[in-house]
Amino acid sequence: MKVLNLQCAHQHDFEGWFASEGDFHQQLERGLLSCPLCGDAQVRKMLSAPRLNLGRTREEAPVATSASDGMVEMGRTAPGSELQGRLLRAVRELMSKTEDVGERFADEARAMHHGELAQRNIRGRTTPEVAMELIEEGIDVMPLPAMPALKETLQ
Repeated sequence: MKVLNLQCAHQHDFEGWFASEGDFHQQLERGLLSCPLCGDAQVRKMLSAPRLNLGRTREEAPVATSASDGMVEMGRTAPGSELQGRLLRAVRELMSKTEDVGERFADEARAMHHGELAQRNIRGRTTPEVAMELIEEGIDVMPLPAMPALKETLQ
């Protein structure tokens, strides 16, 4: 199994696991790779250092990064990568603790607010206008970004 550090055109970093280098190139050529955050299909392989467990913690482990002059620098994990990881963990937790009611979101939220349905954690889709109506009615609504990763099982 080959683990590659990948990046989309919007500079979102993520990992890909492939059977071989050839498998990565085949999937890339067939358009099967995309960024889990934004869905961008312009994916490229980044430089990466071998992962050696030498007793250091993850924060201390060096990571290869490419400098603007083409030189490789060793440093700590990029802050953006850590933020992306936190975002995906939060989304995973949200997905596991809510029920997807799809397009019925507004109706379900209103029915719970008026005591017609038992209270439960739900998520779904509605228009910005309807979301504003719900807020004006005193119903708590939290808009989430429409990440492609939300449409599929999160790995």
